[in-house]
Amino acid sequence: MENLSKYYLFENLNEDQLKKLKEISKTTNFTKGTMLFFEGEKPKSLILLTDGILQVYKTDSKGNKIILHHFYPVSLIAEIVNLENMPYPASAEFITDGQAVLIDYKEFEQEFLKNPDISFMFIKSLTKKIKFLEDVITNNIVMNSTARVAKFIYEHEDDFIKMKKSQIAEKLHIAPETFSRILKKLKTLKLIEKNEDGFRVINKEGLRSIYE
Repeated sequence: MENLSKYYLFENLNEDQLKKLKEISKTTNFTKGTMLFFEGEKPKSLILLTDGILQVYKTDSKGNKIILHHFYPVSLIAEIVNLENMPYPASAEFITDGQAVLIDYKEFEQEFLKNPDISFMFIKSLTKKIKFLEDVITNNIVMNSTARVAKFIYEHEDDFIKMKKSQIAEKLHIAPETFSRILKKLKTLKLIEKNEDGFRVINKEGLRSIYE
């Protein structure tokens, strides 16, 4: 809580405002696999992810997860549901241990949303969410599986190296077997290579040429 002023959303608040913010906020720790919220649940807090990786997904009629996005610190989570007073349109689960600051939204709205700096940061955050949605549509409707994998590796090289391949396949809505075949194909094309530590990218622009 002592670090709230370091987060981009609150960096311009004065001491009195920060004191009030701390009074209406609480820091909560989460273990891997814990649900932050469920689809259809009514929101009570404005959520600021401060540690860990949060997976947001919907579930289809067969019970399969459709991964919408992975959020990393520091991020506002689903703030549109607070602004519109609507239920969560998806569920959110921590895929690592994590931490979030939960802020009483009614108090926050009354005390802080009139601040132009905070309102502007809300707009920027919502703009990013629109970009996320555009990426989901592009990745799942326009691109084939190979292009989706190449685009992910190009844009998220660190995640490609660190994340489990099953998690990446799930995120891209690709069967693990298909994902493995695509990695072999990219390896044959000398775009990636595998060593003792895992995969690494050796021709980044070659990856880009596959999906553009």
